[in-house]
Amino acid sequence: MAVEVTKLPSGLTVVTDSMPHLETAALGVWAGVGGRDEKTNEHGISHLLEHMAFKGTKTRSSRQIVEEIEAVGGDLNAATSTETTAFYARVLKADVPLGLEVLSDILANPTFDPDELEREKSVIVQEIGAAQDTPDDVVFEHLNELCYPDQPMGRSLLGTAKTLQGFDRDMLQDYLSTHYRGPEMVVAATGAVNHRQVVAEAHKHFASFEGTQGPKPQPATFGKGGSKVVHRDLEQAHLTLALEGLPQAHPELFSLQVFTNILGGGMSSRLFQEVREKRGLCYSIYSFHAPYSDTGFFGLYTGTDPNDASEMMEVIVDVIRESVETLTEAEIARAKAQMKAGLLMALESCSSRAEQLARHMLAYGRPLTAEELIQRIDAVSVESTRDAARGLLTRSRPAVAALGGGRGLDTAVAFAEGLTGVRDKTLLH
Repeated sequence: MAVEVTKLPSGLTVVTDSMPHLETAALGVWAGVGGRDEKTNEHGISHLLEHMAFKGTKTRSSRQIVEEIEAVGGDLNAATSTETTAFYARVLKADVPLGLEVLSDILANPTFDPDELEREKSVIVQEIGAAQDTPDDVVFEHLNELCYPDQPMGRSLLGTAKTLQGFDRDMLQDYLSTHYRGPEMVVAATGAVNHRQVVAEAHKHFASFEGTQGPKPQPATFGKGGSKVVHRDLEQAHLTLALEGLPQAHPELFSLQVFTNILGGGMSSRLFQEVREKRGLCYSIYSFHAPYSDTGFFGLYTGTDPNDASEMMEVIVDVIRESVETLTEAEIARAKAQMKAGLLMALESCSSRAEQLARHMLAYGRPLTAEELIQRIDAVSVESTRDAARGLLTRSRPAVAALGGGRGLDTAVAFAEGLTGVRDKTLLH
């Protein structure tokens, strides 16, 4: 693999990783803008803009956009997250110029046709409805609101039916021109690509994205914790717990990730073994850590019979507390092996590699090598993992959200609130 980076006069960065043994390429444009950049009256606009980018340009209709790529066997897609929005294509190596030209066209020349806009608003309203019919989506929405109250990070990326109706063509165009600027955009290409060719195509097609950096989002502030119980007639009780984690560049990030994996990162994890295998209290239980530029989010999810909810949460709290001081060398080694394997497996996919390179450029300003990442993983020790775990339990009060029926939910969240030894007496219903 040969990673090369070029910064264009516009400030846009081009990063490539040539994989000569492949016949296909993954291309994408990553912009450092997402849900957390939205003002109150812009809630959901990042996601709407992502949808509208495919709905027609000055030279292509929405149908022509997809047909032109699919006619050569490729595909197009996009995704919106809290801090980034990505537009990407997968094509054969001969069609790399076409892929880059189409990606630039949908971002530089969208028409935001009013009729298409109204149709897409309706599509997203259906998407919101589908999310509301998915309990594990709903419970995490409530959890995010507790973790980041009165902040963009605490809101759903989809927006609401009401906020969507307030968006028009001018608002979309203004949001695009304000936030999609060269210094905060990355073109990443991996697989059967030539760096010089990609740079030349990017220079030609993305020249309009220039200027200074866009406005910075407000700093994230993790909330004071507390609980929210939402009663709904469901077969399962859905339980979530969150603590303030660590930002992307924090030196303890890898140690905290190791602890997260030991706790609930797989079938050999402590929670899975204790809660599912030994006690049979659930089908699914997992923990994760999501780092952002200035904060981090440690989360835990499980679903169980409502009658078992209180016992489930009591066991979870006990396992977390015990794990902090009883981590073993064998568990550390296993978690590190899992992380390294996941890293190296991802490098074998050009799509995953393109995304990794783009995210590294936005987060660190440079691509981190596999060797560097493995060194950071190898540097994790039992003591550094314990320190990271102790920090996790002292950094914030837990935020707990529960969704379902039965009387056990209030008791369950009360157990969870006691995880760090400090309870917030406020219980919302």
